[in-house]
Amino acid sequence: QVQLVESGGGLVQAGGSLRLSCAASGRTFSIYYMGWFRQAPGKEREFVSAVSWSRGTTYYADSVKGRFTISRDNAKNTVYLQMNSLKPEDTAVYYCAASPRGYRSSNAYDYWGQGTQVTVSS
Repeated sequence: QVQLVESGGGLVQAGGSLRLSCAASGRTFSIYYMGWFRQAPGKEREFVSAVSWSRGTTYYADSVKGRFTISRDNAKNTVYLQMNSLKPEDTAVYYCAASPRGYRSSNAYDYWGQGTQVTVSS
C-alpha cells in the first residue's frame, strides 16, 4: 500500500500562483509515476501532469503546459506541482496519484490522495 497526503490548495486570484505538495509513504518502491489530476464540478477527472519517479521525466496536459511545473524530491518521497499564471478554469479539486505502470490514464493509478481544492477567482 502507498499512502498519499496532499497539501497546498487554496484561493488565489487569476494570474497568481500556488504550489501543491504530495507526500508518499508506505511501499514507495512500487511507484513508477506520480501524477496530478483534477476534477471540476460536473466534469470528469482529467490528467494534469506526471513525473517518472526514477528518471524525473515530466509530462503535461496541453492546457497547463508552460504554466505548471511538476517536480519530485526522492529523498522526501514528495512530488510538487507549481502552478503559475492561474486561470479561473483551473478551479478544481486536485488529486495526487501513484502508478506502477502508465502515467496518462487515471486507470493506471492504484493510489490516490484525498484531494485539495484550488479556487481561482477572476
